[in-house]
Amino acid sequence: MAEDKSSNPMRDIRVAKLVLNISVGESGDRLQKAAKVLEQLTGQVPVYGKARYTVRSFAIRRNEKIACNVTVRGEKAMQLIEAGLKVKEFELIRKNFSMTGNFGFGINEHIDLGIKYDPSTGIYGMDFYVCLERPGYRVARRRQRKSRVGVQHKVTKEDAIKWFQTKFEGVVLNKAYQG
Repeated sequence: MAEDKSSNPMRDIRVAKLVLNISVGESGDRLQKAAKVLEQLTGQVPVYGKARYTVRSFAIRRNEKIACNVTVRGEKAMQLIEAGLKVKEFELIRKNFSMTGNFGFGINEHIDLGIKYDPSTGIYGMDFYVCLERPGYRVARRRQRKSRVGVQHKVTKEDAIKWFQTKFEGVVLNKAYQG
């Protein structure tokens, strides 16, 4: 029975999207430079994220732009995931994986991805968040005849870890914090 499930092409796990996020924590010049870094990396125009509320100790106001992110899909997403994991040496911790079968990690310097260092831009860290899905997830998102994805068909944490280990020959560590 188990081998029947694995041979089914509808059970294959694939990358739905990769979200790259740089949270600067302030608007202005630094945010524009961070957006330029994301645009260089992906070739797409980033979207800006706003502060939910005013925090005086951080000197940010409500609705002030403080972050930028880009959603990448397809082959470009796989190349960027590969580059990001190369920086992390294909090592993630168990806590990086969510219960819904997605995973995320961060890098401290964008220049590790192969972008040439530019003193006028500076160095930015960024978050990678990878959403995994199986074929047939469209039934939950389409406009007509919307339905639910069955429990057996959803990607679990264990499925995501197994996919990561087979696809990238990655290592998943059980330690609490990765320094």
